[in-house]
Amino acid sequence: MMELEKRIKAFASLGTLLSNLAPNQKEDLFRRSENRNNWFTAESCEQALNGLAFMLQESKLRAWVSKYEFPQYSSPKDVGVLMAGNIPAVGFHDAMAVLLSGNKLSAKLSSADEVLMKWLLQQLIQLEPEFENLIEFSDMLKNKDAYIATGSDNSARYFNYYFGKYPSVIRQNRTSVAILEGDENRDDLVNLGKDIFSYYGLGCRNVSKIFIRNEEQLQQLLKELQIFAEKAEHHKYLNNYDYNKSIYLVNQDSHLDNGFLILKESQDLVSPIAVLYYELYSSKEALTGKIDSLSSKIQCVVGNIDHGIASVPFGQAQMPELWDYADGVDTLEFLTNLED
Repeated sequence: MMELEKRIKAFASLGTLLSNLAPNQKEDLFRRSENRNNWFTAESCEQALNGLAFMLQESKLRAWVSKYEFPQYSSPKDVGVLMAGNIPAVGFHDAMAVLLSGNKLSAKLSSADEVLMKWLLQQLIQLEPEFENLIEFSDMLKNKDAYIATGSDNSARYFNYYFGKYPSVIRQNRTSVAILEGDENRDDLVNLGKDIFSYYGLGCRNVSKIFIRNEEQLQQLLKELQIFAEKAEHHKYLNNYDYNKSIYLVNQDSHLDNGFLILKESQDLVSPIAVLYYELYSSKEALTGKIDSLSSKIQCVVGNIDHGIASVPFGQAQMPELWDYADGVDTLEFLTNLED
């Protein structure tokens, strides 16, 4: 078994490597990623790697793993991980948790995120060659000791059918919301824009709905969000904007529009790309009850944390810490409690 100390050092070294990538290395890697998936622009890939470097600090890694008892297996457990591909390197945290827990990673990469994920794991092997026997890329994940799978609500039913008899963590659709109380300043609203537009809104930590006191807040929000108008230069984003706008116009659905983002009142949580849903609330107590009732579908709540409800400050939704688990399920605890 590779010692925990070696595993920690390897991931910390990977963080250092990501922080010091040469421009030509980034250019080649990001170009290959975008060629495979047009949503993965250089800007999105850069943000993803910066997010990983933010997490992979040795002090953070040590603080994270210090909360767990790591078992001494007679041999590593073979953990199959089915990775999503909605945003760059989204499957990395699961891969890291498997390897830090002392287990073997059998990764089924998403075709949408194959380039970046494979590169990251290959860099890890170069930094610590002992990982070579603990990392496997596979198209079929049969007869593994445990499974971690991320997908849609529909695919989760499929995953439960095939993997439910094994120890497993199976994730479904989630999204994030923001709370506006009416006293937000310009910086707050611009930072909210980062939570909305990062990765073109494709991540579960992207804000797809806002709760507001009154509709007058919407005009100020649209004004401050103009700084993100370049998002409409991406052809796929623009296609989604044009499509959704045409649907609302044909159906005569009431909405607001600033030329690249549509605001529409809705009780739903998950909005289409280039659309931001909003819902009015009358009191903090009513809003708390509403959010509690939807907790199984909400990844994080964004807003001014001083007000007591929101948990993530504006602009920080896409900068999770190591211990900010998807769906609130402690993956590392799951992995360190697998029976020998």
